[in-house]
Amino acid sequence: MKVFVTGATGFVGTAVVQELLSAGYQVLGLARSEESVKKLIEAGAEAHRGDLTDFESLKSGARLSDAVIHLGFVHDFGRFQEMCILDGEVIGAIGDALSGTEKPFLITSGTALFSKDGITTEKDRSVNHPHPRIATENAADEQVARGINLAVIRLSPSVHGHGDKIGFVPLFIKIAKEKGVSAVINDGNNHWPAVHRLDAARLYRLALEKPFEKGTRYHAVAEEGIQLKKVAAEIAERLSIPLASLTPQEAEQHFSWFTHFAKLDNQSSSAQTKKALDWNPVHPTLLEDLKGPYYFSEHQ
Repeated sequence: MKVFVTGATGFVGTAVVQELLSAGYQVLGLARSEESVKKLIEAGAEAHRGDLTDFESLKSGARLSDAVIHLGFVHDFGRFQEMCILDGEVIGAIGDALSGTEKPFLITSGTALFSKDGITTEKDRSVNHPHPRIATENAADEQVARGINLAVIRLSPSVHGHGDKIGFVPLFIKIAKEKGVSAVINDGNNHWPAVHRLDAARLYRLALEKPFEKGTRYHAVAEEGIQLKKVAAEIAERLSIPLASLTPQEAEQHFSWFTHFAKLDNQSSSAQTKKALDWNPVHPTLLEDLKGPYYFSEHQ
């Protein structure tokens, strides 16, 4: 089976590509630069030139393959709403190429969309607050209504591990370094779910291998929720800086645009996913990763 993968040279994408190759799949990875082409070829994959704004390249990649995994997203937070709309359009373009087939199409969303009181599960579909990223979930439902054989994998807010450079944890550490204090909002009892990127990669492969009901949601969640105060305390210890509690008003100045994520409370379950796919995370937890060398190395 040949799998077309967008975001194939990204943090999660590289792990997914390696997982697929190790299991005997052929991989066709979307590559927007010569550097990406080189990375894919060195990994043992085939490169497909194009990017997320080139819908014809996306369609041809999908037509050339037996399945599609969409991991790519333009991380331009200055144009976040625009990029979320683009993601919906990307899903629609790939869906056009898959129309009339039963080729599996896995797309990527996040559990953080469904932050609420209680625990978010795979059955949650609507959000109780406006969030641009819901465009991805809406686009998924539109494609399912057209008969596209699509499932959604919702990643945890923290996908961690070696190579993590733009995720929640490195951003949280960066702010602590800049401010000279590791901070939480109020008591820091809010929660971040987490998953190691290698466990997440295995989930994508398992979801590809087992037939699913169209529109199924899977949760790439190894830990239902780590209290942010525990993350902040570990960062304070590793950086030898104070641990502080901020009021919501102080937090806006301290965290700036990251405030939304610093106050996120998103306990999420993956019980249905684990049962359906026989998925059992085995790689280090978030706090175990924080105690290791990677996140605090000079070259991180």
